[in-house]
Amino acid sequence: MPCFEIVDSRITDWKIKIQDTIADNASCGYLVLGGTAVNPRKVDLGVCGLTLEKNGELMHTGAGAAALGSPVNAMTWLANTMGALGVTLKAGEVILSGALCAMVEAKAGDSMRVSIGGIGSASVRFV
Repeated sequence: MPCFEIVDSRITDWKIKIQDTIADNASCGYLVLGGTAVNPRKVDLGVCGLTLEKNGELMHTGAGAAALGSPVNAMTWLANTMGALGVTLKAGEVILSGALCAMVEAKAGDSMRVSIGGIGSASVRFV
């Protein structure tokens, strides 16, 4: 399903090192899920196109290939890496497979919309 990862950091001016990233919980803020989940076997996730709009203006385009060639590759790597550590992925867990375009700064009053071909769209408004 389409989603927004709202990146947030407590580190001033994003002057960040790996130690800061770990202490900052990987700069995780929020996530916004949109639409209905689609069967990943029915979409070619490597070539699905993305558009990201901010306040109605096109900011970025992207494709599934931005996530290690395909979000499927990113998820396979994660499952294999965790499995080697004795940790399994569980049904129903929400896992982000990687960004398909660059981040866009947001401030109060901004609205954003992401659309991903064959998958759907998600919107968020910042207050």
